[in-house]
Amino acid sequence: MKQGKRATVVFVVGLMMVSVSALSACSDAGSKEKSGEQVTITHYTIDSPDRTFVEKLIPDFEKKHPNIKVKVTKTPYEQFDSKLQSAIAANNAPDVTSHWGYGGFMEYYNKGMLTDLSAMMQADGFKASDYNIPDDVMNIYKVDGKNFGIPLNSYVTVMLYNKDLFDKAGLAYPPTDYNDKSWTYDKMVQYAAKLTVDSKDMNQAQYGLDFGWGERDQKPQYFGANVYSDDTWKNGGKPSAINLNKPEVIEAYKKIYGLIWDKKVSPTPAFSKSVSGQFGDPFLSGKIGMSVVGSWSLAASSEFNFKVGVAAVPQGPNKKVRGVLYVDPLFILKDSKHPKEAYEWIKYLITTEVQEKSIELSGGNPPVNQKAAEKYYANFEGIEPKQIKQVYEGAFKNGFESYNHIISNYSQINELFINELASVENGDKKVEDALPVIQDKLTKLLERVNK
Repeated sequence: MKQGKRATVVFVVGLMMVSVSALSACSDAGSKEKSGEQVTITHYTIDSPDRTFVEKLIPDFEKKHPNIKVKVTKTPYEQFDSKLQSAIAANNAPDVTSHWGYGGFMEYYNKGMLTDLSAMMQADGFKASDYNIPDDVMNIYKVDGKNFGIPLNSYVTVMLYNKDLFDKAGLAYPPTDYNDKSWTYDKMVQYAAKLTVDSKDMNQAQYGLDFGWGERDQKPQYFGANVYSDDTWKNGGKPSAINLNKPEVIEAYKKIYGLIWDKKVSPTPAFSKSVSGQFGDPFLSGKIGMSVVGSWSLAASSEFNFKVGVAAVPQGPNKKVRGVLYVDPLFILKDSKHPKEAYEWIKYLITTEVQEKSIELSGGNPPVNQKAAEKYYANFEGIEPKQIKQVYEGAFKNGFESYNHIISNYSQINELFINELASVENGDKKVEDALPVIQDKLTKLLERVNK
């Protein structure tokens, strides 16, 4: 987790605020608490060990809050968004959740799904510093000065590398210091070429680089190109124009997929699928030299059968952005019948003690609480804590929030990119042939959903 000042994503959102009677909700919930009436709140999450571990925290919370019961409901990742929308439509919305599916904060906000927490936080005297949360991280989920989410976990983009393959190739390990100017995109590609064994024999084949930087529409940002117009971040995540027909965007995508089909230093989708195993990560196979990926992959470090290192994402053409930030908050849904009790559950989850306990129970979720972050840095066997800390600090100083969190209607956008770029990723279509189709379909999609 971050210790220094991160690059803040500033939202100046000119949108009509969601009308929420938070004060009355506080009063109603407060009277229930005083009367001792027991209520049950629902925590909705994905059915994954790094999320469902919260069930183990419930007994301690309920002991400290005898009038509140917590029920965890879970669903597969692919069904998270659809089941959440169905529950809301059926007037059976959960109380607490996050953007753990394809959609994100700005989509939830624009659909009027979220409770404004400001009145509760003000009445409670909530201070981010009391929970060791940096103000700039807290501000990500503010709109026009109103709080709609409280950060829980903070992931960043990291580079993981296979030390065994580096040693075999006689390559120096990449640095963890973001100020090391020698570590560039071009040097990474040169390393990748030396680490690659391009062979049709699956037993012999290995690749130097798996470049999993951001979602498909965010990847060009690393190369200094923007798929969306600049006003996207002022319009509540609603772009007025799409730039897939601009030369710099086209060239960025050529570089991205050129790693697979031109330079042949990155694995094909077919190769990745064949070696990924149960965890779905080809890096774990030992056949990938470097993997640029979200820091959640660190949680699988105990499963590696090789020595692994962590490094800074190299400096690319974009001098301001080198990584993607994935800050996960907790929301109270607008239709929650017990917002005050849900708020108490959220505060419990961000305390230092519980955040430290959550690191171990989750397998390595990075805490938003800065004091607990020190334990996180020391959580990965074989990797020096100071190296992880340095990578996190650099990532936050050089990062930009994930598009799926800050672009409205992202679940539909993401599905479009996945479907339309599949032919490029599989080598069946050229970038310059695929992008005009996406440009047209995405423009029509946004015209329809962003009315």
